[in-house]
Amino acid sequence: MRAALAALGLAAALCSPGAQATSLRACDPPDNLTAEQKDKIFTFGAVIKTELEKSGVRLALIARAGLDLGRFGVRYSHAGFSLKHSPDTPWAIRQLYYACDEKQPHIFDQGMLGFLLGMNEPSRGFVSVLLLPEAEAADIERAALDKNQALQLLGATYSANAYAFSQKYQNCNQWVAEVLAAARGGLLQGPGAAAPAPQPPLPPLRERAQAWLKAQGYTPSVIDVRWRPLMWGTVFVPWLNNDDHPPEDQAQAIYRVSMPAAIEAFLRQQVPGAQRLEFCHTERHVVVRRGWTPIAEGCVPEEGDTVVPLG
Repeated sequence: MRAALAALGLAAALCSPGAQATSLRACDPPDNLTAEQKDKIFTFGAVIKTELEKSGVRLALIARAGLDLGRFGVRYSHAGFSLKHSPDTPWAIRQLYYACDEKQPHIFDQGMLGFLLGMNEPSRGFVSVLLLPEAEAADIERAALDKNQALQLLGATYSANAYAFSQKYQNCNQWVAEVLAAARGGLLQGPGAAAPAPQPPLPPLRERAQAWLKAQGYTPSVIDVRWRPLMWGTVFVPWLNNDDHPPEDQAQAIYRVSMPAAIEAFLRQQVPGAQRLEFCHTERHVVVRRGWTPIAEGCVPEEGDTVVPLG
């Protein structure tokens, strides 16, 4: 039982939408927020959208924090593309979402408020935003906005702890990394492009995207679970799996998983001019930081940060 409960906590750490690990409904928790809490999160979202508008970009990589995942060395667990020209609402987030009832992953557009309501901690929340220069972001924006292309990179079977270089499963951040790879690696055929000349069949698109990431030096996040029986507890959680992970990693009780921090580090190395904003809120204020130095866990502002009071 200890392993089962610990595995549920790990599922929350590894990208389950909603991430409230209290039962086998962990990926789709009930909404228990008060009107006052929702109002503060709405204000938090408005601050983020204002900064996005001021930035002049049309696409941003956005990630939210869920539960306190410090024991796994993780702050941000779920990422997507925030799109100014989203078909939903401006700056809505296109993301991979796992539908518990259907037991299927979907590509889902969600407004900023809905995305932030998945943070699960009403008194404190963190959001990271990565801004790319327009020339570097254009292909990514086209790939993210084109749902047919986005669906080409959607894996059939979801696993919250999916191994970053296997096509057997996929988690939400892995989909984001593979869209980035397909767009930046020129693996997608753009609209109106001429039909390619006859050639031998290509490997599946996800395989090519992962190969491009490897070739470019992408390094997944290492999740050290520290206790091997925790890995056995995955049998109790339908969206956690071990059979795609290399035996040597399983022997060391580690998972190599695509997480927001790994994607941000890769883009920072790949794209000169990439900028990072970090946002956090308490019950009293919002802090906005520009730069790569993380905000402290207590959401304490430092010199140079912008502070927005919350009523």
